[in-house]
Amino acid sequence: MTRHACLHNNRGLFGLILGSLLTPLLMGMESPPPLTEPGKTGYLSGELIYALEGRPTPQCHASTIVETPAGMVAAWFGGTREKNPDVGIWVSRLKDGTWSKPVEVVNGVQSPDLRYPCWNPVLFQPKKDARKGEDEPLMLFYKVGPNPREWWGMLTLSNDGGETWSRPSRLGENAAVGHLIGPVKNKPIQLTDGAILCPSSSEISDDENEIFWAVHFEITRDLGKTWEVIGPINDGIEFDAIQPSILTTSGGDMLVLCRTRQNVVAQSWSRDGGKTWGPLTGTEIPNPNSGTDALTLTDGRQLLVYNHTIKKGDKANPATYSSGRQELNVALSLDGRTWRPILTLEDDVRGTQFSYPAVIQTIDGKVHVTYTWNRKSIKHVTLDPTVW
Repeated sequence: MTRHACLHNNRGLFGLILGSLLTPLLMGMESPPPLTEPGKTGYLSGELIYALEGRPTPQCHASTIVETPAGMVAAWFGGTREKNPDVGIWVSRLKDGTWSKPVEVVNGVQSPDLRYPCWNPVLFQPKKDARKGEDEPLMLFYKVGPNPREWWGMLTLSNDGGETWSRPSRLGENAAVGHLIGPVKNKPIQLTDGAILCPSSSEISDDENEIFWAVHFEITRDLGKTWEVIGPINDGIEFDAIQPSILTTSGGDMLVLCRTRQNVVAQSWSRDGGKTWGPLTGTEIPNPNSGTDALTLTDGRQLLVYNHTIKKGDKANPATYSSGRQELNVALSLDGRTWRPILTLEDDVRGTQFSYPAVIQTIDGKVHVTYTWNRKSIKHVTLDPTVW
């Protein structure tokens, strides 16, 4: 038997085993509450960053949000549709309580005759450098390429809170993962030594065009000039996992939560500050093969924004198919292991898509979430975690 055939058969076997093992986990997790109304249960406000009428692009997706010394900034990719060459990275800034008109700040133009789509921006504001006594530049990571198997990572910097940006630079390559991409979807964390730890992943095609998903980490100690790689931490056989979020605990342990094709969010733990990681295992949290995001609140609780659903049916038959992205939820955990749904941000049985959340906690303690609103706009929601 060839290596490919062996891997393929193992994946099929693991899929059957996981299906039987994970069903009780999904049944054991508490169901989400009904749709949350603004003004209740800590839901303070919700608004589209830009109106549907006269929107800057027909479609948008994969937002990111960050707090800077100058205020909050959001970014996403937008264009005719995902994968189209005209897709670029768009930015809006929150000024006096109002989101500014979106502006395309970078694109995938390679030459007068070649343009690739852009993908998955991630904003990150490094901590102030005490040695220099000044703020570090705002970092905007993004990807360029024809698809996620061939894309590469790019970085541009802003010294004025996202109003203007530097000439983009390519992150480079590493023998372990090929093209470096920085954080693949969700925000990095900054370690006590100043290093920026980026949660990342790869979609890898083998010789027979079967795609495997694997999680790894990319670390920079000099604002993206040089990089180290940890992992991949899985082989893509038992769990196809991508797009991790990093959580931390009071004891110094780390946890990642990952999107999978196995109907659940997968997790991995590190006991040594992210240097090594344990095996990926299934959680009780359902996942319809859609992006999630998570953060560790300042009070130590863990928060997850996700779709509390699974994918159903055949995409070729719209009458029976559900992407699972019609419902968007928030869950809390005290220990990163047991989760309780506390909010339902969106719920539309007509199949409208609410997906790819990004979540941060600002200096005033509020939680801010952005997410794709039916691929037509980006929605921004503000939450008060003190009432949970």
